[in-house]
Amino acid sequence: MFADTTSSTTFTDPWAFNAHPEVWALVAFFIGAYIYMARVIGPKAVPAGQPPVTRRQMTYFTAAVALFWFAADWPVHDIGEGYLYSVHMFQHLVFSYVVPPLALMSIPTWMARTIIGDGRSYRVFRFLTTAVIAGVIFNVVVMILHIPGMVNTSTENGPLHYGLHLLVVTTAALMWCPVIGPFEELRLSHLGKCIYLFLMSVVPTVPAGWLTFAEGTVYKHYNTPVRVWGLSPTEDQQIAGAIMKIGGGMFLWSIVVFLFFRRFSRNFEQENTYVRSGRLPAAEITGNDETTLTYEDVTAAFDRTDPPQPASPSPPLQP
Repeated sequence: MFADTTSSTTFTDPWAFNAHPEVWALVAFFIGAYIYMARVIGPKAVPAGQPPVTRRQMTYFTAAVALFWFAADWPVHDIGEGYLYSVHMFQHLVFSYVVPPLALMSIPTWMARTIIGDGRSYRVFRFLTTAVIAGVIFNVVVMILHIPGMVNTSTENGPLHYGLHLLVVTTAALMWCPVIGPFEELRLSHLGKCIYLFLMSVVPTVPAGWLTFAEGTVYKHYNTPVRVWGLSPTEDQQIAGAIMKIGGGMFLWSIVVFLFFRRFSRNFEQENTYVRSGRLPAAEITGNDETTLTYEDVTAAFDRTDPPQPASPSPPLQP
């Protein structure tokens, strides 16, 4: 993910192992910081008897770190950096659409408030995670990352490549905050989430379509004589466009469908059926929610009621 250690002008074996200690250090930092927050700060930040981090949040964190490590280390990083742009696109897909939401779902609210605070930093964070601002920032970064000059330069410049991938993860996390962020007050409504995620899937189709139908080699860096899996530069570009459009778009659309049916199909069966549930309400059983109706109450009520008077006979009909 970080240093350019797999330039095609240096290595001829795309599957040669290359160590990436900077990735290992970053993964170790994430794990250590999360454990420290959960075990040292967490018990002081939550009520007594409440776990600082749930089992589900731990599962999300483990999945986020594991997928980040997989996409940032050998061999995915080395193939994507020096030989196949489609694998590089797969890296961006993981860093944009998979790792950030998993990481956000692993962060409890108390942990987020401890890190961000309640003052100026919170106000800045709230502004940056506004749906319009976060969406625009993310999509602008996506467009910039697909400029041929930027791609060709970053693959030959380790610090620039590191900064761009860090920018991808950061802006993607901001983009996901209105949907699944740790601050509930900053999230959109269910319908707002559906519209927001649909719009997030539209802009990336522009570079995806361009890559799919472009003639010739768009990114000169990947026009190397060493071909992985026998893919030509044009085929590699077309697969990259398909990954971006189908992989990213379908992933977001599936979330939109899930959110839509989860919200608007809730209690649909119960609200549109004539079948009684197995348990009657207490009011239908006792006649009163607070006081039990007894035989003596019924008798006293009858005693206080005047008996009905006989009806007056109707006058006879005149011939």
